[in-house]
Amino acid sequence: MEDGSLRFGPNGGLVYCMEYFANNFDWLESCLGHTEDDYILFDCPGQIELYTHLPVMKYLVEQLQQWEFRVCGVFLVDSQFMVESFKFISGVMAALSAMVSLEIPQCNIMTKMDLLSKKAKKEIEKFLDPDMYSMIEDSTSKLRSKKFKKLTKAICGLIDDYSMVRFLPFDRSDEECINIVLQHIDFSIQYGEDLEFKEPKELEEDKSQNLDEFFQDRADEQ
Repeated sequence: MEDGSLRFGPNGGLVYCMEYFANNFDWLESCLGHTEDDYILFDCPGQIELYTHLPVMKYLVEQLQQWEFRVCGVFLVDSQFMVESFKFISGVMAALSAMVSLEIPQCNIMTKMDLLSKKAKKEIEKFLDPDMYSMIEDSTSKLRSKKFKKLTKAICGLIDDYSMVRFLPFDRSDEECINIVLQHIDFSIQYGEDLEFKEPKELEEDKSQNLDEFFQDRADEQ
């Protein structure tokens, strides 16, 4: 952005940076230096163009998979943006576009739930398990164009009929909420499934104690 010959703005500078990054994955591999069971988070830029119009993030995903990483996308949408039907549908389409582009397991998260008022939290509950057709009916007065209404109905039908997008609420002040989100992500990448199961010490002690009692009873019977 500071280069006088390029004269990029914020978006152009980011695109240039990401394309340069995509051509230098050797640097990324040396920085990761990954070993078995590493859990790595990539805090990706929020510009939607990187996931819908450009192949940069797709290249990154494919490269990580070649390095035998299990990859899951976590798509974050601000809950304060999703309190109206049309805005919610827009957020759903953005999430769906990223899912189609990246072709990886994806968890869609509605963030900053702790910043909503009680009224807004109650209002947004219907978007966590949405009935897309009822949203159209609620917004019929705003759909003045017949073509726009028909298009919106087709989009909502696609999303609703195939259950393609669902959001998880994320409240940073609620530990249980955080654990639920983490469980979904871990399940998507099958994290920890290769680890050997170990019985808790208490169970091992109880098991050995029960065996001692069993053999003692057999000895008394004889």
